[in-house]
Amino acid sequence: MVGEITMKKYILNSFVAAAILFTAACKPEIETPAGTTAGQANFSKYIAIGNSLTSGYADGGLYLEGQKVAYPNLIAAKMATVGGGNFTSPFFTDAQSNGSGYISLSALVNGTPTLTPVPGNGWRDAPTNTRLFKYSGEIQNLGIPGMRVDLAFAPAFSAANPFFERILTDAQVGATTYFQYVQTKNHTFFSLWLGNNDVLGYALNGAVTVPTDPTTTLTDKVNFSSLYANFLNALTAGGQKGVVATIPDVTSIPYFNTVKPSLLLAAAKAANPAAQALFIQTGTGAVRAATDEDLIRLPFQSAGLFGQGTIPYGLHPLNPIENKWVLDKDEVAKVKDYVNSYNSSIKSLATSKGLAIADTYAYFNQVKTGLNIQGVGINAAFISGGAFSLDGIHLTPRGNAVIANVFIDAINAKYGSTIPTVDITQYRGVKFPN
Repeated sequence: MVGEITMKKYILNSFVAAAILFTAACKPEIETPAGTTAGQANFSKYIAIGNSLTSGYADGGLYLEGQKVAYPNLIAAKMATVGGGNFTSPFFTDAQSNGSGYISLSALVNGTPTLTPVPGNGWRDAPTNTRLFKYSGEIQNLGIPGMRVDLAFAPAFSAANPFFERILTDAQVGATTYFQYVQTKNHTFFSLWLGNNDVLGYALNGAVTVPTDPTTTLTDKVNFSSLYANFLNALTAGGQKGVVATIPDVTSIPYFNTVKPSLLLAAAKAANPAAQALFIQTGTGAVRAATDEDLIRLPFQSAGLFGQGTIPYGLHPLNPIENKWVLDKDEVAKVKDYVNSYNSSIKSLATSKGLAIADTYAYFNQVKTGLNIQGVGINAAFISGGAFSLDGIHLTPRGNAVIANVFIDAINAKYGSTIPTVDITQYRGVKFPN
């Protein structure tokens, strides 16, 4: 999710890197240990459908360490104890471990982070860096960064999205939809976590839509429900079982809750006691004083704009923070409304199919207020919270481990299986500098 720096950049201007299919050695058949059961499900061939969260995208990029701890990989490893089969992902090679490039935390001084880009090391068209190396082979983790429910039915998106383009043949690029691609994968069980980007791209662009960029728009509610139903019909056509996930409230992530208007104003007042208010431009073009009901995007923290100019940026109504940097409270309400509508459709459709439902919406709301899992504190604070990576949207290894358990708990409850949960203490949060 969450997750996403703008989603437009993820799709059209992402760091792009080489990806060669990771071919796992054939494993001996795993016997189901005594006392464990698959229940009413068959996990022998599990596939994961989703977006950047499913792929292991983190810290603003897709790279090997993040891929290895993507939640479907963690789930599949535990499914192996109840009859699950091999689960392969399009891992980058060790020589290309930086993948598409990402950001690292190089310093943290008095709570102020220094984020440093780590270049990708696998471009096939350097120096333009827009296409990943091709690879071929069977995979079960089908997560594609930037994938939306609506764009899953658009063949042109396979050419515009480098993460999708890399797993297709030249003949398929621009002609094959993600929906069609998913249907080529035989499966006995599936997870489906799509829909985040159908609202997230809009939010990450400050609710400013760009007519030529469909990733900045909101997917029509009725269309979302219809297309999501198409996915479930196809995935269950052979009687297969699976688990779907709800969409988190995208306004609950660190990307929108770190740079608070009250904190900016306090900093301004410390430097200049005459500062009286923080001014923003709303979605209607009006200018007004901001409150903490208005959400400022995380990249504003490092944009270097605040307080600059002869009319200090953001501190005078004649030079407000532009709408593209802010989700004003009315835009926040609109985003929440769409998330609730999408989730209502997801739950209704999944229930009609008798599928398990992983309520990640409820989980992320709990993370926002803070919770303790397996003796480990988890919250939505940027860097220190443990759940979210350095882009403020996607998950840390520990965040992936917890989400894997949200899925596992839902599967076990629905199908009477006894898939073991993941030990989250074995996975890190944000990697701090040495």
